[in-house]
Amino acid sequence: MSDFYHNEQDLDRFRHRLLVAGAGVLVAFLLLFARFFYLQIMQHEYYSTRAESNRISLVPITPYRGNIVDRHGVILARNYSAFTLEITPAKTLGLEETIDSLAEIIEIQLKDRRRFKRLLEESKNFESIPIRTRLSDEEVARFAAHRYRFPGVEVKARLFRQYPEGTLAAHAIGYISRINVKEKEAIEESGHGANYKGTDHIGKVGLEANYEYELHGTAGHEQVEVDAGGRAVRVLSQTPPIPGNNLTLTLDTRLQKIAEQAFGGRRGSLAAIDPSSGAILALVSSPAFDPNLFVDGIRFDDWDELNNDPDKPMLNRAIYSTHPPGSTFKPLMALGALTLGKRTPGQAIADPGYFNFGNRRFMDDKVGGHGMVDMYKSIVVSCNTYYYTLANDLGIDNIARVMGDLGLGKKTGIDIPGEATGILPSQEWKQQRFKKKEQQKWYAGETISVGIGQGYNAYSTLHMSHALANILNYGKVFRPHLVNTITNPNTGEVRTVEAEPVRQIALKSDHVELIKRAMAGVVKEGTGARAFAGATYESGGKTGTAQVYSLRGGKYVAGQVKERLRDHSWYVAFAPVDKPKIVVAVMVENGGFGAQSAAPIARQVFDYYLTGQVPGGPAPESEAPEDISDGPLIEEDAHETD
Repeated sequence: MSDFYHNEQDLDRFRHRLLVAGAGVLVAFLLLFARFFYLQIMQHEYYSTRAESNRISLVPITPYRGNIVDRHGVILARNYSAFTLEITPAKTLGLEETIDSLAEIIEIQLKDRRRFKRLLEESKNFESIPIRTRLSDEEVARFAAHRYRFPGVEVKARLFRQYPEGTLAAHAIGYISRINVKEKEAIEESGHGANYKGTDHIGKVGLEANYEYELHGTAGHEQVEVDAGGRAVRVLSQTPPIPGNNLTLTLDTRLQKIAEQAFGGRRGSLAAIDPSSGAILALVSSPAFDPNLFVDGIRFDDWDELNNDPDKPMLNRAIYSTHPPGSTFKPLMALGALTLGKRTPGQAIADPGYFNFGNRRFMDDKVGGHGMVDMYKSIVVSCNTYYYTLANDLGIDNIARVMGDLGLGKKTGIDIPGEATGILPSQEWKQQRFKKKEQQKWYAGETISVGIGQGYNAYSTLHMSHALANILNYGKVFRPHLVNTITNPNTGEVRTVEAEPVRQIALKSDHVELIKRAMAGVVKEGTGARAFAGATYESGGKTGTAQVYSLRGGKYVAGQVKERLRDHSWYVAFAPVDKPKIVVAVMVENGGFGAQSAAPIARQVFDYYLTGQVPGGPAPESEAPEDISDGPLIEEDAHETD
């Protein structure tokens, strides 16, 4: 009886344990089912997407960058496809060892290693970086045979930018180069990040930079099925990229070549404008550089040479370098005097050859003076005394107001970055420019040198050509621009940069005609006569000579001064006189008299543009006109001899 009882107890305990175990199994199955339900039903879309992303890779397709052509269709920037050998550092076992092994198969020079190291510092570890560009078919085949040995290394077909004309108009066109970290951040902030996936290059300067989003295009993508090793199996779908827009410029490549050749390697700049529209016909900064050097990432030796060249070939002198304009400022002063009613055309002064102001004597260029001088004669003979007197009568703030209306002392708005504002001196400018109170006061004697384009005055050749164009347009101001049309290559839609006046200056036509007639007199009988002797067209111009360093009462003799301390040579001009088609401002650094270096360059530009005459070489230097003294004594930190 006792045994039976114990058996019953054991059986009950067994049943209880079985029930608990069964309940535990049931709960476990319920939990598994719940988890299964959650994953398969509730989270189906999420995990389906993740699974699909493991199987499918979205590969960006870089769009075809738009071309840049001149007004005649000459290609200035285009693209071509070539193979590159690229390394993804995160996927390689040893970076240096990998490069050394690759060098046994494909030639890798020291310059390639230096460029790779620099790009590596600028890039993220998971990005592919080119170690060699423009591989030949033979090199591609050799690498393909050894591909299995190099994880993280692959050959890619990439688009490369090319500038067929090399240094021609390099500062205007600009160049593209590899995107750096700061530029990537700026792209993300601008909202264009998605469109730059797979893009390695961006416009750095010039039109390439200013019209980056027009030229870049819209990136496409491919849905590629990949295996467990990450290798592409097949393309599932493709969204083709949209090419960037093409730019047609106002530049005339043939005129640009003539203008650059005319400098003959001398330092300086030139800006040629169509006054009726603001279209830039030529924009020269000499010396120049080859933008092709930057496309793959410039070699250290090339960059060191450009960066340390004392002639500064990377500097866009036409829009950034500013200098006193010398006597090219005088026609603008004359117009200001007429506009403000401070002078009449026939009002004359007696020029004794100097102007006394306080205890200082400002000398004219001609010993004994020019006799009686009215406004026309003041421009033709470039009479300093006339403009010393005029500047004193106008006052610095009136001068600043008139010159500011003409466009000086501010950016012109040209469609390339890096433009300088220049310096248009005034009392307000000086107060803002200097920190010490004793330096902020404007002295009346400072106004005298401003009147002949010296003193604090500082403008670029673009400033001066723009201001003269505004006068010739009778006050209609057009924004200088390099791009004429923007063309969508897909639709053929063409957008034109409209030549509409941005503002109107209050100028009287008879005042403008007097300035035109006087500048024509400079070419016929004044300081520009020698440079334009025998021309078959009528032009107007004004020479100018700008001081580089203070004479401190000494005598200026060019041959006794170091080359880089000699005066700058200026010339501003327009042609034809009756209906101007072209306005030019030329500045040759340390070129001496305006008639000596700058005017002959303008002559070659006009000869080609107006008559089609092609010069045989650089513009020759002319002798200084006979009526110009080489070293007048001027008791002031400015001298002017044109």
